[in-house]
Amino acid sequence: MAIYNTASDSAKTAVRSFLTKLGEQYLGRSINTGSGKGKKDWARIKETVFGNACAYCGVSDVALGMEHLIMFNRAECGLHHPGNLVPCCTPCNKRARDENKAYVDWRTHLESRDISRSDKDKRLRRIEAHIVAEDYPELSGDEQKAIEILANSLYSSIQAEVQKSLDIYSELDEALIHSR
Repeated sequence: MAIYNTASDSAKTAVRSFLTKLGEQYLGRSINTGSGKGKKDWARIKETVFGNACAYCGVSDVALGMEHLIMFNRAECGLHHPGNLVPCCTPCNKRARDENKAYVDWRTHLESRDISRSDKDKRLRRIEAHIVAEDYPELSGDEQKAIEILANSLYSSIQAEVQKSLDIYSELDEALIHSR
C-alpha cells in the first residue's frame, strides 16, 4: 500500500491499464495473471519455459517476480502479454540505466548481468524463442509511436483531471462551506 498517493500514481496506473487492455486485444482474451487462464499462463512460463529460474541470470530457489521485457510504462509501452512476461529475481529486476538515466532495453540489461558469455547467449535465445512462441505482436514503428502518443496523452489527462477536481473542490469548499 502506498504511503503517499500522487496524481502521477493515478496516471501511471491508467497507462498500465491501457497497456493491459491493448495486450489483451492482441491476445484475444484476458491476461489476468492472478486468476484463470492468465494465472495458468504465468505458471507455465515460470515453471516450464524458464524452469523456475530467473530469465536473466538463471538463479533458482529464490522468489521470482514478473518482469515485462519491454517495460510496462509510457516510455517503452510494453504490452501486458504472455510473450512480454518472464520470471525475474529481485537483483535482475532492477533495470540498468544508460548515460541519460533512461532504462536500457532488456537485451542490454541481459548483457549487464554477471554471467558467462555462453549463459548470456543461451538466455538470449530462450527469451527470444519465448517471445515468438507466445506470439508477442511485432509492432511497426508507427504502431509503437501511436501507442506511445496515446499513453502519454492518457497520463497527462489523468494528471490534469486530478488537478481539475482539486480546483472544483476548492470552489465548492469556498462557496458552500466557508460561506456559512
